[in-house]
Amino acid sequence: MLRQTSRLCVSRLCTFPVKSAKYAGISTSRVIIDDEDRTEYIRRRKTEWKRKQGGQTFLDHLIVTVRAGKGGNGCAAFHREKFKPFGPPSGGSGGRGGDIYIIPTSSLTTLTSVPKRVHAQPGGNGQGTWQNGRNGDPTIIRVPLGTVVRELPRDDPRTSPDEWETEEESLEGLDYETKREKMRERRWVHYPRFSEANQERDSFKEAEAALYNEERERRFERRKKQMNNPIFLDLDTEEIMEDNTNLPLGQRRAESFGYLIASGGQGGLGNPHFLSEVNRSPKFASRGHEGERVTLSLELKILADVGLVGMPNAGKSTLLRAFTGGRTRTEVAGYEFTTLNPIVGVVRVGEDGSFEGGLSTGLVHDETLTEEQLEQERHRRGEYAHALTRNQHTSRTGHHFDLLETFRFTVADNPGLILGASDNVGLGHTFLRSMERALALVYVVDLAGPEPWTELRVLRDELDQYQPGMSAKARMVIANKADLLGGDGDPVLVEQAREKLRQLEEYVRTQMIIPGTRHRLDVVPTSAKFSQNLSKVVGLMKDYVTEAREAKRRMELTSRLF
Repeated sequence: MLRQTSRLCVSRLCTFPVKSAKYAGISTSRVIIDDEDRTEYIRRRKTEWKRKQGGQTFLDHLIVTVRAGKGGNGCAAFHREKFKPFGPPSGGSGGRGGDIYIIPTSSLTTLTSVPKRVHAQPGGNGQGTWQNGRNGDPTIIRVPLGTVVRELPRDDPRTSPDEWETEEESLEGLDYETKREKMRERRWVHYPRFSEANQERDSFKEAEAALYNEERERRFERRKKQMNNPIFLDLDTEEIMEDNTNLPLGQRRAESFGYLIASGGQGGLGNPHFLSEVNRSPKFASRGHEGERVTLSLELKILADVGLVGMPNAGKSTLLRAFTGGRTRTEVAGYEFTTLNPIVGVVRVGEDGSFEGGLSTGLVHDETLTEEQLEQERHRRGEYAHALTRNQHTSRTGHHFDLLETFRFTVADNPGLILGASDNVGLGHTFLRSMERALALVYVVDLAGPEPWTELRVLRDELDQYQPGMSAKARMVIANKADLLGGDGDPVLVEQAREKLRQLEEYVRTQMIIPGTRHRLDVVPTSAKFSQNLSKVVGLMKDYVTEAREAKRRMELTSRLF
């Protein structure tokens, strides 16, 4: 044992838990790996750790099985009091099962808090002296804004069986008599010691036949609704609609609950409901119905006015930090896939065109500076006095400034896009889903790279392969990291940089033409690290967002009129 340990120390091999397919055939829980595999293991663990936000893993797609509450059972009882030893039937009916609603909430940014299985409360059972059971409380599922809710079809393998299919599976392989006995146990409540006698009465057989007919009709209506009108909700606003129970399932909305997606089962009937001229003493009651069972697909598409599209390490996170004046603490580092989760920042624009990030012109947005160093940098450059003079503000919090804001829009920083992202290579679909809702897209390329126009072609092709026509949302090309060109003012290097920029502009003018649109892509060289030429970028983004919002508003007005 000592000899083996010494050999491991000399060869610098380490042991790690086996969690990859590479070592799937090894039976032991730990395996000796070399330095290369150890580096890969550490990188994978670091990536998973970084994908956690606030202790929760970012989640943008989820399958949820919803089960509304079961109705309470009816009661088979008879009224008894002094001088009335044989009173009338007095069993109460069961309460209705709890409904399930879904509502968008702006305070959530991920689907992590949504459980994969949701069960609503059942209704209370009926009791003697005509006491009905209480209704089950409604269950509310809260999801982030931008969530798309779809009901999975019955033929989808991810769909859970409904109440009838569950019963059929439990009865599979049993003989006829045993099946009938178990089906009756699920549907009927008998007065003590009258179970066998009730099954021989014609009144019970008639009630049983009526119950089966009702179940068949209910099942047919459910299947018809799932085929012709499945649940589809686009939860992009928090507006509260007035209650309208006449709308179909999936579109009804209560004042404070949200959209109804699964109705609770009806409560069972007490024995007074089976009272007739032929049967004056019914000694049976029905059990509550099962609640609706629905399998939903939740897909989160982040709502942002402008989406930054670029290769890994193109400077998107640095741009967002510069736009927001450092309020959005995106991670910035010198390696690829630094951003693993979509992050949305708010850009605040003043009446004179100034923006919050512009109050700190000259500030270096770099990962090597701490908060104390950032504060010292602002003091050294006199940014406080500059901001007070330019925007006439009277208060500030920390090192952020309150300008006279007249317009705001949101910008989304997303994981880097690579070749094959439309086939879910890298973080492809996670990134692309978050871009579908953006009003405008902005390409971010590394101007210091060898061929930035090649990056543009890959970005455009991946967008269109994922969703045809998606690249038509692009409005601008940001040629970032322009500060790396030109050296220290050498005329030859400066001219080479200008020529490279001219080649990029020519490529955009001739090759990045968007069919069916009147606008052309603007090309703006910037240095996000040093906040250079960002005022022009913010001004153009403001124009894009204003135009897109106005077009969207016109479309909504037209749809309401017609």
